Amino acid sequence: MPANQLSVRQITPDEHRDHLATRPEASFLQLPAWAGVKSEWRAEYLGWFDAAGALRGSAQVLHRPAPVLRWTLAYLPEGPVVDWEAEDAHAVVEPLLEHFRRNRVFLVRMGPPLTARRWSGAAVRKALSAGGHSLITELEPLAADDRAALVAAQLRTSGWRKQDVGEDFAAGQPEFQARIPLVAADGTRLDIDGVLAGMNQNARRETRKAASGPLEVQVGGAGDIGRFHELYRETAERDGFTGRPAAYFTTMFRELNAHAPGTCTLYFAVHGGRDLAAAIRVHTGRGAWYVYGASSAAERKLFAPKALIHRMVADSLEEGCDYLDHGGVSATLSKDHHLAGLTLFKATLGCDVVQTLGEWDYPLNRPLAAGFDFYMKKRAKR
Repeated sequence: MPANQLSVRQITPDEHRDHLATRPEASFLQLPAWAGVKSEWRAEYLGWFDAAGALRGSAQVLHRPAPVLRWTLAYLPEGPVVDWEAEDAHAVVEPLLEHFRRNRVFLVRMGPPLTARRWSGAAVRKALSAGGHSLITELEPLAADDRAALVAAQLRTSGWRKQDVGEDFAAGQPEFQARIPLVAADGTRLDIDGVLAGMNQNARRETRKAASGPLEVQVGGAGDIGRFHELYRETAERDGFTGRPAAYFTTMFRELNAHAPGTCTLYFAVHGGRDLAAAIRVHTGRGAWYVYGASSAAERKLFAPKALIHRMVADSLEEGCDYLDHGGVSATLSKDHHLAGLTLFKATLGCDVVQTLGEWDYPLNRPLAAGFDFYMKKRAKR
């Protein structure tokens, strides 16, 4: 094997977990515990090895079988976890595809965890208010990563196809994500006041009022999932979305905290013995994610959700995180778009907008991959 060539073979979950411990930028979606949450998928663990036999990368792969057939979709959420600054993308993906060709995979989908560009929350707020732009990508970014652009170009020349996310959310992980930065542009770590300074004036005032007011922020345990779900169900009914069952959150709390206590934290904002807001935050390595939230329609002037954001920011700072992720946003800056309000809300909280490399597909069985693509597009229109 040439010195710069990599090979791929199966490894154990523990070997993958040990490798993740050396890559603190890795997402919680790569934790073996996450496979325990997504029990309808079959997990496989792969390692990338150099000619000397040293482990250079790893990935948790989630397999979803095609109906009836013995072929699977192989999904690498926020993976593979390799040093993309050092490794050639061709050297990473070619042995991966060869492994899957031998194992009846009809489609490979992966999301290399790279940040392509980043825009400040202040710039996004201003553009949304002023009008005149259609997409966030028309704005001047705070930062752009040449390495991410190179990896994207290498994937295209290797035959990979990037998922077209459009202006709405698609299946998988969003390409554009809202993140409260916990580190300044010069690399120094912020304190809570420095983070709040990134919010707009109203959000900053409301967050400070919520944090210093009559609300009590409580940290819940496994026995409090029912409390969370009651408020979550109320939120789903009010906002018109289909929520997850309580069993899902029970499993998520159990599995993630079995990986390491404190990986998944459940928060409540309480007033007069009543839960007014609840949130679930996940933390691993240098990242923190606000993954689920719920709120009551009562006592809105107490700004209970913002009390939880204040607490999650404080906890994430204490843990040495680089950001608190608030989930996906649309790339649109059109005021008339139904997701524009969500983007503006997250920007007012001080979230920068980060464009990731997105998710990429490689069809290994084109007829099956085309059928899957047709099915997903049809399901999205329901």
